[in-house]
Amino acid sequence: MANSKYEYVKSYEFEDEVFLPNLMVVRIDGRDFRTFSEVHEFEKPNDEVALNLMNSCAVSVSEEFPDIVFSYGFSDEFSFVFKKTSKFHQRRASKVESIVVSFFTSVYVSKWREFFPSKELRYPPSFRSRVTACATIEVLQSYLLWRQNSCHTSNLHSTCLWELIKDGKTESEALELLKGASKEEKNSLLFEKFDINYQKLDAIFRQGSCILKTEVIEVVKHNENGSPVERLRKKLRILHSKNIAGRSFWNEHTSLRNELCIFTKDIGKVEPDYLKSFQFGKKLMPSMWIVIRIDGCHFHRFTEVHEFVKPNDEQALNLMNSCAVAVVKEFPDIIFSYGVSDEYSFVFKKDSQFCQRQASEMVSVIVSFFTSSYVTKWRVFFPQKELKCPPYFDGRAVCYPSSDILRDYLAWRQVDCHINNQYNTCFWELVMSGKGKSEAQNLLKGTQAGDKDILLKQFGIDYNKLQVMFRQGSSIFWDKGDVITMNKNEASVEKSGEKVVVEHCNIIEPSFWHAHPTILYG
Repeated sequence: MANSKYEYVKSYEFEDEVFLPNLMVVRIDGRDFRTFSEVHEFEKPNDEVALNLMNSCAVSVSEEFPDIVFSYGFSDEFSFVFKKTSKFHQRRASKVESIVVSFFTSVYVSKWREFFPSKELRYPPSFRSRVTACATIEVLQSYLLWRQNSCHTSNLHSTCLWELIKDGKTESEALELLKGASKEEKNSLLFEKFDINYQKLDAIFRQGSCILKTEVIEVVKHNENGSPVERLRKKLRILHSKNIAGRSFWNEHTSLRNELCIFTKDIGKVEPDYLKSFQFGKKLMPSMWIVIRIDGCHFHRFTEVHEFVKPNDEQALNLMNSCAVAVVKEFPDIIFSYGVSDEYSFVFKKDSQFCQRQASEMVSVIVSFFTSSYVTKWRVFFPQKELKCPPYFDGRAVCYPSSDILRDYLAWRQVDCHINNQYNTCFWELVMSGKGKSEAQNLLKGTQAGDKDILLKQFGIDYNKLQVMFRQGSSIFWDKGDVITMNKNEASVEKSGEKVVVEHCNIIEPSFWHAHPTILYG
């Protein structure tokens, strides 16, 4: 980060490291997926294609992040278990959970057409995530049993519910009939009334899906005499096991034994409330401004793969702005957002109760929805460019106690925008003039803003005449648009329709905030 007098605001960031020897589990689940499944007409009670899409996304996550050694999912949720020695992103919970949910979301949207070639994706899906810190291998075992029990319980209930609805009952009537029914009674209902043996339904519905690394022998080449050369490889497999928390399943897989631990005994009962106590979360303090800042992950590589214009790609920035507008419209508690390059900051009103002010849920939902919008809108901004790899972001939440400190935070980001853009403009002009990248970096080392201005003038560039979006970033907010009108010689204020606006302006100076008092003060 660039140095400025506003950097003190970083002291408000809090540490959220999941300390060793805790085992990290990231659980994601769909945000309002009941509505999503209805809008997209998923089959009830189970849509096998939708489940296969979820499984395919989970496989992609495991391939991208090799520290994940086991995952389990059903319906619209998946849990990812990291190896016991993982140092993934310094084990910072906000980064771990936001990166996993963002990458999963990106792949989900990217693969939609592959699994649903005849269905249009009508709006961006999003997920939420949370880290569970399992203190011991026994806690992990209980966690997995809890999730698989939830799979069985919810699927048995849903199967009964939809059979009753297909039989002519309303949803309310069906729910009333099932109220208080035991597992045995639901099984009897399915068998006696609908001739369904629940135990013979597809295992993917009843038992969920687990993904793990298995060792296989593959032929990698052939010798001159034609004999095969074999190597032991690790390959991901999808299984639908009856009891993923059982010793017989767990201990037979080398990767699970070596990278996690063995299960020493079988368990038969779990207490969900006990397991929820291991959820790694923080409730943000009341009456504080909440900022969710997201940043692109490995976007240096992403921009090279997709051949973005250097130092600034106007279309790429417009895509970021469009996604931020979508986020502001989706979540009305957001009163202001500011973005530059591959980052965006979203400011929530002080009294917001969004996600009950749970940091992990707030961050993951915003990151996921932004990611989903980015992939969905890609073709609009880059109609001639194929999306070659999934874009994804990380995020964090920070609280600021006063509007003055909040404004200093935003000033810090805009100062950073200017310093980084001036540097990058100089750097790429040097590279385009024939200098190597290392040589350009050495030439710019230790230079001040005035030195860079002189250098740019040598290339015929007046920095202050570059596009204002490049120099000052983008600010997004609701324009209240109150209009003063005269009626019978009396002034009155009429409320015009609110709209989200994107402006490229100086938000460091007080004049912007004086011109838009409703942003911070309603």
